Amino acid sequence: MKSISKIVGVVFAVLMFGSCSAHRSAGKSATAPGQVKKITGAKSAKAYAPGQQNKKGNKH
Repeated sequence: MKSISKIVGVVFAVLMFGSCSAHRSAGKSATAPGQVKKITGAKSAKAYAPGQQNKKGNKH
């Protein structure tokens, strides 16, 4: 009976600790485009705006 309770306890602990996860969004930056512009010294923040990211590598 003790071994069953130990197994149940271990399974419960694994499920509790296994359910904790951190999620990050892949596409969003932590800093605003204007702040990135200041850091890099660029003249325009347009290149760092979320809507402009698709235009980086497309040469169609």
